[in-house]
Order: sequence, then C-alpha cells, then structure tokens
Amino acid sequence: MPFAAGLIVLAGLAVYAQIGSDPFVFDDDASIALNPTIRHLWRWPGALATPGLGATVQGRPILNLSFALNYAAGGTHPAGYHAVNVAIHLLAGLTLFGIVRRTVAGRRGEWLALAVSLLWVVHPLQTESVTYVVQRAESLMGLCYLFTLYGFIRFAAAGQSPGRGGRAVWAGLSVLACLLGMGTKEVMVSAPVIVLAYDRTFVAGSWAAAGRQRWRYYMALMATWVPLAWLVLHAGDRGGTSGAGSGVTIWQYGPTQFAAVAHYLRLTVWPWPLIFDYGAQWVTSIGAVLGPVLLVLALVGATIGALARRPALGFLGLAFFALLAPTSLVPGNRQTLAEHRMYLPLAPVLIVLALAAEQLARRFVRHPAGRRQLLGVVAAAAALIFGWRAVDRNKVYASSLALYRDTTARRPENPYARSNYGYALGQAGQTEAAIAQFQAALQLKPDLANAHYNLGLILSRSGRVEEGIAEYERAIRIQPAYPEALYNLGIVMAGQHRLPEAIACFAQVVRLQPAFADGHIGLGNALVQSGRLTEGVHQLEESLLLTGDSAGGRHALGRMLAGAGLMPAALLQLEAAVRLDPRDPAVQLDLGNALLALGRTPEAIARYETALSLRPDYPEARHNLSYARALP
Repeated sequence: MPFAAGLIVLAGLAVYAQIGSDPFVFDDDASIALNPTIRHLWRWPGALATPGLGATVQGRPILNLSFALNYAAGGTHPAGYHAVNVAIHLLAGLTLFGIVRRTVAGRRGEWLALAVSLLWVVHPLQTESVTYVVQRAESLMGLCYLFTLYGFIRFAAAGQSPGRGGRAVWAGLSVLACLLGMGTKEVMVSAPVIVLAYDRTFVAGSWAAAGRQRWRYYMALMATWVPLAWLVLHAGDRGGTSGAGSGVTIWQYGPTQFAAVAHYLRLTVWPWPLIFDYGAQWVTSIGAVLGPVLLVLALVGATIGALARRPALGFLGLAFFALLAPTSLVPGNRQTLAEHRMYLPLAPVLIVLALAAEQLARRFVRHPAGRRQLLGVVAAAAALIFGWRAVDRNKVYASSLALYRDTTARRPENPYARSNYGYALGQAGQTEAAIAQFQAALQLKPDLANAHYNLGLILSRSGRVEEGIAEYERAIRIQPAYPEALYNLGIVMAGQHRLPEAIACFAQVVRLQPAFADGHIGLGNALVQSGRLTEGVHQLEESLLLTGDSAGGRHALGRMLAGAGLMPAALLQLEAAVRLDPRDPAVQLDLGNALLALGRTPEAIARYETALSLRPDYPEARHNLSYARALP
C-alpha cells in the first residue's frame, strides 16, 4: 500500500508541479484578491460571513474559511493557494484509493484501487478543479464527500470487531466530513443517500437492514441537510446566474443536460478539446439532442435494472447520476456545461471502465498474474497519456490572456469568453484589440452588462472618458446591482469633480457590498472633498475597520485629510499612526508637517528630529527641520 500511495502522490505532483507560479484568473479575484471577509480569520463571524453578489464563495463558508487560512499564511500570493489545491486533490485521490481497496477484496482490489485512483488524479478533466484556484469549491467538496464514505466504511468495519472506541471516532469523522462538505458546495447534498446505498450494496445487504443497524448514524448524517438548506436559502441566486432568479426554467435548461452528460462521458475517454468556459448552449429542437437523450435514458434504465440484479454496478450508476443531479436539475443562465462538474463523477465512470477492461482481459489471458500484468501495462500507458495531456492543459492557466485566447478560439460564439478575453488584452496594453473583443461580445449579446462594463473601463482609462461613462451607465441599467461598474463610475465622476454623482455611486456600492473597503474609501474621499467632513471621516474609518486598523491606513487617511487642508482631523489620524508604528520615519515626518501647519513649531521640530534619528539620510526631514528652526 505505501508503494501505491507514493505512486499516486508522485504522479499528481508531476502533473501539477508547474502551476505554483500561475496567477489568479477570472472569479479568483472576487473570491480571493478582492474578498475582504478572508482577511479577518479570528474576528467573528469573519470568513464564515461570505461575500454576496455571485462570488463563488457566496453561501459556502467552509470554502471561504479555507481561503482565509491561505490568506493568513501568505496573503494573496497565488502560490500558497495552488499548493493547497494540489494537496486537497492528492488527499482526495488517496481517499478514493482507500475506498476502492476496502470495497474490493484481495489483490484484485489493490490493483483496481491503484489503477482507478492513479487515472483519476492525473486525468486532464481534473485540471479545472485543481489549477483554477476558486474551483477548490469542487475539489474540497470532493474530498469531504469521499471521506464521508471512507469514514463510514471504517465505522462499519469497526462494528464487526471488539471495542467500540474506534467505531465512534470513525462515525464522528464521517459526519463531520459531511457537514464540512455541505458548507463547501451544494453538490454534497447527495452524500447521505450515497452512503446509505453503499451500506445496502456492500455491507448490510438491504435498505431495511442498513437503516435498522445504523439508524442513529444516518440521523446524524441527514441532519447535515439542515445547515445546507439554510445556506441555500440565504445564498440567493448566485448573482442571478442560477436557480429561480436566473430567468431560465427547468424546461429550457433540462434538455441541455443530456448533451452535457454525453459530452462528459466522451471527455472521460478522449479528453480533447478541453474548454474553460463553454457558455450557454440552448437546445432549439429535440432532434438536435436525440442521440444524447437516448444514451442517457439507456444509462438511467441500466442503472435502475442493475440496482436490483447487479447491485455493485447499480451503485456506481446511482453515484454518477446523483453527483451530477444538482448541476443538471437546478437551472442556470451562465453555463450549461462545465468540466469541473465531473470532478467526482469521473470516479465511478473510471471504475466501470476498469471493470470492463478486466472482463475483456479474461477473454485473452487466463492466468490471474498475467491478467494483472496486462492490465497494469494498460493502466500505466493510460496514466502517461492522461498525465501528459493534463500537463499540456495546465499551460493555458499561465495567464488570463493565454486562458481566454484559448477559450475564445474554441468557443468564438461565447460572449462571456470574448468579454473576458478583451479584459485580459486591455490589461496587457492591447487597447484596440480589447475594444474589438468587447464589441464582438456585444454583437453576440447586446445586454451583456459585463462587456459594457469592461468596455467602459478601457475607454475611460484610455482618455475617452465620456464614452466610458456611457458604457458604465449602460451596464448599470442592465444590472442595477453591479458594484464594480458603480465603483468605477464613481471614480470617473470624482476625477471630473462631479462630486454629487460620485457620492451617489459610492453610496450604492457601500449599500450593495458593505464589506468592500474601497467603496467606503471612495465615498469618504468624495464626502470630504464636498465639505461633509464628519460623514467622510466616518466612511474612511469604516474602511480601516474592514482592512484592519493599521499604521499604513491611518497614515494614508491623515495625508488625505492634510491634502484637503483639514489639519486638525489629519493630526488625529497621524498621531494614531505614530502610536501604531512609532518607528516609521515617514509617519513622523507627516505628523511634524501637520503640527507645523497648526503653529505647534517645537513639537514639529521634535518629530523631524525623530524622523532623522530613524533615517539619517532623509532629505525631506532635514529640509523641514531646518525650515522649522529658522522660524521666529
């Protein structure tokens, strides 16, 4: 077993060794880089109070907490987040190995567990759930799901041996893993059902026996649905992209999922091409998806039949469909197909393929040892091919520009991909190419608020301010609750000294996202410039509470107030900054300047002298000291 575990880990590390330097992409910014809730790990409710408005972490407190732990360890440097993602994936692969090995007896179980787990870890379909940081939602939920089942297996096995201490521990760990998974992603909802089905199939022998023998355990397991229901009710519609608020009915969305399932199965055996963002692909006629419909219905029928006649195969089919059910049954308007949804469902499919390969090998090789060697060679070859493909796929995550260039090339009809590609081009300084992509996106979808916003951003930054304002306003008309558009419109309005309009924009941002520190800063600055000093300082202090009361924050606030000529208010902030960090010469200098402006020359001289003692080669402090000493 150590050899097998080591091989799985080494193979996974080989596939994902190069992703540590990859930057954050797409939703990583909203859920990590711009997420204020992960910055307060120990402040209640801290990271458990997730941000809203459609961020991936919305309504997923355990996922958000995992990012908060990353932030506490290394800030927003992506390398640490990538390392944790890889570790989660490897732990999930080892847990899958343990499940299969304990389910299938003997040497057959060992080779089957190794083959399936190795292929699952290196399969290219997994790259989106591992390399794309925010899809830790899928991999962390997957680890919790697998450990829930593994914990049950150990719990059931302990019940057949003397001593009940270990039995209670494994039962508790299983329920805890289930609870954590419910707080990570909603796909976890099927875990209690799948554990019960496993019990019926491999342990108890019937539904009734499973319930009778372990009813207390199942009551605890199903109790984890309660916090999940609360989270779903309070998470809303994920920014209007899923559920009842998406504007899509199950009758529109449902037919798309037959083609999605067929596509997932094809990618399992032929993982090319892989696409980061498929967009929405709607079905216009039943004839267009007739083949996938027949395939899925046949598989569902086979699963139902197998549950009665061949329970092990029936369990695998049930697990596959149960894992895909939440994303296949809850309507959404943003993506009708996504590769990360196959993170866990890939496992039962690979097990079925391995069992089929085993049956095929029996026809050609009679000796068990020979069959194992043949199957080992086949599994090793498949792992090498899949691993090479996964390494190649990971290269597109090296930058947002590379990722969206690839996505747009493969899905040119996807307006979201074009808009994001345009944003990446703009960040790379390719302004005209970026504008062309935004315009192409708007031709495909004229009401795409994101494209209007991105176009406004690049126009305003390239000096075409009025055109940029018009695009921001279009984005806000389409999507009134759009804090990014409101914030940047506020920035532009403040830059043009249109302060009442800037204040209105920033006030709306703060209302929509109370934990967005930059919104409070923008509102505070605009209020101060309008002469509303008390209100402005209050907003700026709110921003300090959100980012953490620091010398840097107090210093910046003091400098801003001093620049506005509000010296008494500036003095209070600079004195607070000095108390927080008395060894910063720049803070001592600015405090001296404020004291000098208020006519408190001896105190100013003392501050300049302190600044020079901390930094003898500080020309500004030396000049101001000379000036202050020369005053009458």
